[in-house]
Amino acid sequence: MSSRRAFLKTSLLAGAVGLAGMPRWRADALAALGAGGKAPRQFTRHVDVFIGTGGHGHTYPGATMPFGMVQLSPDTYNALWDQSSGYHQDDGSIMGFSHTHLTGTGCGDLLDFLVMPNVGEVKTEPGNPDHPITRYASRFDTPRPAGAEPDAVSPTGGPKGYRAAFTHADESAEPGYYRVLLRDRAVTAELTATARVGVHRYTFANAGDSHILVDLFHAMQDNPSTPPPVTSADLAVVGNDTFTGGRIVQSWAKGRHVYFALKFSRPFDRCEVFVDDAAGSAVKTAHGKKIKCAAHFKAKAGEQILVKVGLSAVSAEGALANLNAEMPGWDFDGTREAASMAWERELSRLKIDAINERHQRIFYTAFYHSLIAPTLFGDVDGKYRGMDLEIHQLPAGAQTYTEYSLWDTYRALHPLFTLVQPHRVPDLCNDLIRMAAQSPAGPPVWPLYARETGTMTGYHSAPVLAEAHAKGFKGIDFEAAWPSFRKRAMDDDYRGLKFYRDLGFIPADKIDESVSKTLEYAYDDWAMAELAHAVGKEDERTALMKRSRNYRHVFDKSKTFVRPKLADGSWAEPFDPRGMGHSKKWRDFTESNAWQATFLNQHDLHAYIQDFGGDEAFVAKLDALFNSSPELPADAPPDIAGMVGQYAHGNEPSHHVAWLYAYAGQPWKTQHRVRWLLDNMYDDKPDGEAGNDDCGQVSAWYLLSSLGLYAVDPVSANYVLGSPLVHRAEVELADGKKLVVEAKGNSPQNIYVQSVSWNGKPHDRNWISHAEIAAGGSLVFTLGPKPNKAFGVSPTARPPSMKLEG
Repeated sequence: MSSRRAFLKTSLLAGAVGLAGMPRWRADALAALGAGGKAPRQFTRHVDVFIGTGGHGHTYPGATMPFGMVQLSPDTYNALWDQSSGYHQDDGSIMGFSHTHLTGTGCGDLLDFLVMPNVGEVKTEPGNPDHPITRYASRFDTPRPAGAEPDAVSPTGGPKGYRAAFTHADESAEPGYYRVLLRDRAVTAELTATARVGVHRYTFANAGDSHILVDLFHAMQDNPSTPPPVTSADLAVVGNDTFTGGRIVQSWAKGRHVYFALKFSRPFDRCEVFVDDAAGSAVKTAHGKKIKCAAHFKAKAGEQILVKVGLSAVSAEGALANLNAEMPGWDFDGTREAASMAWERELSRLKIDAINERHQRIFYTAFYHSLIAPTLFGDVDGKYRGMDLEIHQLPAGAQTYTEYSLWDTYRALHPLFTLVQPHRVPDLCNDLIRMAAQSPAGPPVWPLYARETGTMTGYHSAPVLAEAHAKGFKGIDFEAAWPSFRKRAMDDDYRGLKFYRDLGFIPADKIDESVSKTLEYAYDDWAMAELAHAVGKEDERTALMKRSRNYRHVFDKSKTFVRPKLADGSWAEPFDPRGMGHSKKWRDFTESNAWQATFLNQHDLHAYIQDFGGDEAFVAKLDALFNSSPELPADAPPDIAGMVGQYAHGNEPSHHVAWLYAYAGQPWKTQHRVRWLLDNMYDDKPDGEAGNDDCGQVSAWYLLSSLGLYAVDPVSANYVLGSPLVHRAEVELADGKKLVVEAKGNSPQNIYVQSVSWNGKPHDRNWISHAEIAAGGSLVFTLGPKPNKAFGVSPTARPPSMKLEG
């Protein structure tokens, strides 16, 4: 095994000829190290990867690269909601280390190809935890009322399996690296990763019979009593140091394919294969549902055994090619350093001067979580599995991704990408366009591993594409997008869309979640109008803009709430603005209620404000939202969390709501509310997020809001101005441009905007366009302890919204 210093010396010499033969990401990261060894950590040192691993954040602490295919992390449990990422801070044992994890989602899947070191006899089952696991309490939870659905509980006791107890005192992690001591077997586990390869280093403290188990059956389960949904798996033992194989899993992403190639740093002494709980055998190939394999080693005291695992959604051969291309050698420390430097580079795109170190930790951890998903899905040779499950070839230079939580991320994460990842935006958009053309389900809704999960409402790939067009991004094939997206908007009988087109709303006695779907489709119509404009379909653009006012059909002016309407045009009764629906049959809202959904309008706000009776009435309704009782009914889903009155920061329909005061001429209330949410809905603790992080959306809200910017309507290509939490920020934009944000006089007391300047000139508008920001410049806020009720108040100073006659 070469030393890290020798590895770096060789790599840096290779830099003189372009680091030939090395992956570009690794060459760039290693070149950044210079000749002085380990580079200083200016940004990753502020990241605490354990933020979000407690409560209901559903993040994981393991090793991954920015947008990497591999997420190598410990699994503490795999069958309850709060373990959707495979890990929870309050669990007391580790099942093993698997290579794929979702980040912050409210549904579980993945956890592919678990690896676990052990000593003594082989145990092929993980065993149950010593203590029961249930739904964890979070400080952001509203107390659950009597009659709420009882929590599931994990089984405990029984024979001990390969699971290992651990303590957080024996655990540490940073971007690109994870370490834990498994005391019961005296093994230290360390993990790092390249883009497509997970790398393990196991240090066996004691000499003796040791083994490393690979479990192809381990996966996310629907509940503790339902086995993992693996329908077929294959394993091949190649020589005395390699395993290859793959599996098909019928989980959240039904019928997804994933493959691996695994190599050990030294030959194993013998190998046992276990199929469907049969005794171990020395077979070289196996096929079945339940396959496990143990590689045995006569370990020396202090011996380190490395394992590297390449992944692919195409084939085992593709996984092996990815492994050989990205990790040809065995330098764990060099790989860890390269991963760290890759994160250092990405995090350097946002440089901030914060009020205190706590804010620094929250900010850079949020930035880290914003750069994990979508995750890379194609192989090094450009092959990938499409949404039709066929194997395709990417155009030269393109990438494909998966794990698009679009219902969540169109709101803040994708707008953030247009600022800090502008080079990636065309790739992401073209990827969504290819998916729409390939998928039997049409435009992407929540695609995962070449399968459409169909999770959540609307089809919010449309706003992502529309935002990119409105912001002037080039290299996106909007002409190719139009046919499939137009079909969805104009022809498909998809989840109530025919009712929406024919009646102007979705009837609550015909379709579930009817109110939310009506509102989400109205916003998608606004996005589709922009896509029509992109391809020169101006008549359809006008028709779609008019139809985007269908929200009015579910808005009851007499009550100033959106509410469910029946097919005959009458309002559904009974109506409770805190309730989930008018009947027990189904909900009328998607992870929200009428209080939250009433403010779901993002694009037609000036017209909508008049529907309430004008500015004062609209502001009074917003105030009532925040000041109402936070009580929720017994059937409220746990996603509705982080309550401030009936505002729910833990779920996405609320995310733009505090910014709406600016549209009604009272921006100081936006400044107050947003600063309060920044301070109270985030913390530098494991239970530091009010709800699921949702693939970086909750984190992205924090980042943009901390800069004093938010895209209430991403398709408008504008940002509403708030009150920056940071003293100063430098944002690295495209083409070498830079945005500087300063907050003069900023303090916990000075939260109100007194004035704003842009490039040294007074800026009286309470908003700014993406075009202005993208050109680079200096945005300076002067803050004070009391509101300036003259700033941003006049109609010409307020953020614009859709303009349409009638």
